Amino acid sequence: MTDGQGGARADGRTARRSRRSGIVDVARLAGVSIGTASKALNGRGQLRPETRARVQAAADELGFIPSAVATSLLRGRTYTVGLIMTDHHGRFSLPILHGAEDALGWDETLAFVCDTRDDPIREQHYVRSLLRRRVDGIIVAGRRTEPRPPLVGNPPVPVVYAFARSTEPVDCSVVVDEAAGAVAAVEHLLRTGRRRIAHVTGPPGHASTRARVDGTREALAAAGVELVGDPWYGGWSEVWGRFAAAALTRTHSDVDAVFCGSDAIGRGVADGLRECGRRVPDDVALVGVDNWQPTVEGCRPPLTSVDLNLREVGRSAGALLLQAIGQGAVPGVHQVPCRLVVRASSAPATIDG
Repeated sequence: MTDGQGGARADGRTARRSRRSGIVDVARLAGVSIGTASKALNGRGQLRPETRARVQAAADELGFIPSAVATSLLRGRTYTVGLIMTDHHGRFSLPILHGAEDALGWDETLAFVCDTRDDPIREQHYVRSLLRRRVDGIIVAGRRTEPRPPLVGNPPVPVVYAFARSTEPVDCSVVVDEAAGAVAAVEHLLRTGRRRIAHVTGPPGHASTRARVDGTREALAAAGVELVGDPWYGGWSEVWGRFAAAALTRTHSDVDAVFCGSDAIGRGVADGLRECGRRVPDDVALVGVDNWQPTVEGCRPPLTSVDLNLREVGRSAGALLLQAIGQGAVPGVHQVPCRLVVRASSAPATIDG
């Protein structure tokens, strides 16, 4: 049943909503031309505020959703980007992806995620596929900090490299200031009263290893303190950490702190020190790098760690890509600071009475 004109209007709205409403329906309901309706909804043209409000009210009543395809054609963009990952485990790439999505979401831009599995041929295939889909730009997220060659073929869209910088200086790269992170770790240990500090880290040829060694030496030199022995180079594993702790305890029994090049090494060092009868942090304080939750919280005691701020790396990469798409590229290397997350493993040194 209907009760006069009100019921007829209700039926009319129901009929209009039984199918997907278009810009023609919005224009008809608002009593304007199709061109005026389009300008009002896209924020273009010189229209009176009341006209824009009437068109918007009609769109809201009809549940009108602007076509992404039409918007793309109008603005000359697809509002999509490619995100190429080389870290199939996701340990480093996933936080970068989440940060990039934070930035891209403000622009209503979606990311096609492609995992190359560290295979150059697969990477070239994905680049071609992304370009065929007319993405507006590409983010390349590395799993290691070694500089990498630019994408093959010089893609005709903006490209931003995240975590692993491009070897081409004019490219836009976002990296972590790992040396400054090491400085913060060592300065923290010094503030807790430690003076016999050793450094157990990863392979000597690794870029992250070199940066963390440089930061360690810089912080100790500024404080007038010498590193205990040479840096202990090895693998990025708990096994190496346990071995290094045993060897360090034998050769430098007075060590009172260890800055570890990764959380996995730090957890291994903690186990190794405990097996040698040394207490953490009472006898020896520990700091790691990565702030990887399963490892730092599984360490006994929980491990103080340098967070590489990977989500911020992704957010910065996304913001720089959007800027490159809309206004032009910002070339060069852009550094993101680390942050130190303090836990029980680096409590201040105890003073014997």
